[in-house]
Amino acid sequence: MQKVSIMWFRRDLRLHDNAALYHALKSRNPVLPVFIFDTNILDDLEDKKDRRVEFIYAVLVAMQEQLNALGSTMNVWYGKPLEVYRSILTTYAVEQVFTNHDYEQYAIDRDEAVAALLKEHGASFHTYKDHVLLEKEEVLKDDSSPYTVFTPYSRKWKAVLNDFHLKPYPVEKYFDHFYKQPEMEMPLLQSMGFESTGESFPSKETRKDIVRQYKERRNFPAVHGTSRLGVHLRFGTISIRELAGTAQSLSETYLNELVWRDFYQAILWHFPHVRRGESFKKEYDKIGWRNNETEFKAWCEGRTGYPIVDAGMRELNATGFMHNRVRMITASFLTKHLLIDWRWGEAYFAKKLLDYDYAANNGGWQWAAGSGCDAAPYFRVFNPTLQTEKFDKDLKYIRKWVPELESFDYPRPVVDHDTARKRAIEVYSKAVKKAY
Repeated sequence: MQKVSIMWFRRDLRLHDNAALYHALKSRNPVLPVFIFDTNILDDLEDKKDRRVEFIYAVLVAMQEQLNALGSTMNVWYGKPLEVYRSILTTYAVEQVFTNHDYEQYAIDRDEAVAALLKEHGASFHTYKDHVLLEKEEVLKDDSSPYTVFTPYSRKWKAVLNDFHLKPYPVEKYFDHFYKQPEMEMPLLQSMGFESTGESFPSKETRKDIVRQYKERRNFPAVHGTSRLGVHLRFGTISIRELAGTAQSLSETYLNELVWRDFYQAILWHFPHVRRGESFKKEYDKIGWRNNETEFKAWCEGRTGYPIVDAGMRELNATGFMHNRVRMITASFLTKHLLIDWRWGEAYFAKKLLDYDYAANNGGWQWAAGSGCDAAPYFRVFNPTLQTEKFDKDLKYIRKWVPELESFDYPRPVVDHDTARKRAIEVYSKAVKKAY
């Protein structure tokens, strides 16, 4: 039986500038492309019209067409990774498996288990950096400890980054190294228990005009001032190296967003308790959250009586997207005004965001709650009214999502701002007083 190498696609769904794919194609064996619809993940998704699954499926269909044109095919499986690999190992003479790093706890545990199984069968497991630009031990303090504050991290990150880190992997040179076999049928979306919505997805084109004007336009939700590439970065349909190269030449502010992305992944790697759902600053786990379920429901549905908050939540529920400025406002409102555990909000965003990424989502929520690294101090409580005046003064964004704003149908505020602010500071200070 002919020996093969496997390229296991996960968060890197592209056939260009892909680190693991490059190394796989340069290995001594023909390369069999594999993707697994992981039931350990899919079974936890409540919405059977989850557009993220639909997005992945659409991307795989396109990749399959590319591979078919090369005389190869993608083996797409539906099941638990360990069980899938047991089947693969009985069908193919697997010598090596190549894939890219994933820094989430489930992924780390999964990869360790798969690597152990492969070792039992005489096969090796190889992983590479592809999802971020700089990772793990590449950006450390002079004493080799990890950074926990963004600004000095970003300075070191920019000092370390060089042209090598932005250089694309020339995978196209080795396309003739794919394993040749007849086209393999993919499992149908419906057979996996999901439905298609037929709605379009954001373009993966990097609009240079948006990147160039990012600093001036990024905070205004009524303006198309952000790239909306989050879902493409999440699933790796675009190259982070290519995007960073564009940002480097056009916008320092946009580049900083990519640095934040690396920073939060580094936090996951260096501080395992964050991967377990704990507060980065452990004293914040002592906060006496109110966790009022009625108020949480009002927040989820965009019925808090605070227009900028409600607009954001309705946009999220309708589209799977929320502007980043509004994400900060809605998160602050939940954790400070309503004193609801940031994990409740984090979990809701995880269900709804098309571009959901554990590291960025966790980092953003802990920033808003004050519990994270380099977080907003606990006594900083966003005033939704002032935020509206500053970033949506003409109410263009709000009126789009809250059309009943000036009618009797719009709910009264669930809480008074001044009262809520005072209460939040009292509750937070009681929990963290030893730290201040």
